[in-house]
Amino acid sequence: MFQLPRSEDIKKLRKEASLTQVELAKRAKVSQSLIARIESGTVDPRVSTLRRILEVITESYTGKSPRVTVSQVMRSPVISVEASDSVRTAIELMEKDSVSQLPVMKGDAIVGTVSETTVVRHLSSGENVFNSRVNEIMDESLAVVPPSTGVDEAYELMSRGYPAVLVVDKGKIVGIVTKIDLIIHRSRFKK
Repeated sequence: MFQLPRSEDIKKLRKEASLTQVELAKRAKVSQSLIARIESGTVDPRVSTLRRILEVITESYTGKSPRVTVSQVMRSPVISVEASDSVRTAIELMEKDSVSQLPVMKGDAIVGTVSETTVVRHLSSGENVFNSRVNEIMDESLAVVPPSTGVDEAYELMSRGYPAVLVVDKGKIVGIVTKIDLIIHRSRFKK
């Protein structure tokens, strides 16, 4: 089933295409205030208007290839777990927040990763890890990149086995890019 883009998708697409609201409005033959209202979600445009807007954005992509960065596709805030927390706590966080991996922290330092795969690997070898500490079973840290890193580099890192990429700015985790984030990003532009 075809799904129309949400208001926040229109804004994100416009920015990724390096278009201002004024430029988009002029090329789509609508008012700038309509673009602003669509992006804020206060008005539902007619399908014909939405089609014109999306055509302008698509033309902008095909006319030039904007560099998309991980900061444009990342999810934030990032859910993490402390190295001294129990594995049970990590599992509860993964379940509650519907994530498959968590960065493991010791204070402000990233010291590893715990994932569904990590837990399953230990359970399949007969270990009862639920009361163990996360630092006893954790894997190496996820790849860490600055916000200005291109999504192409994130694709490359994930193709080498990283399940996700942490986005770190000035020593602080500001976001995470997972495989599904990259798949969704690519699916929007490769029709």
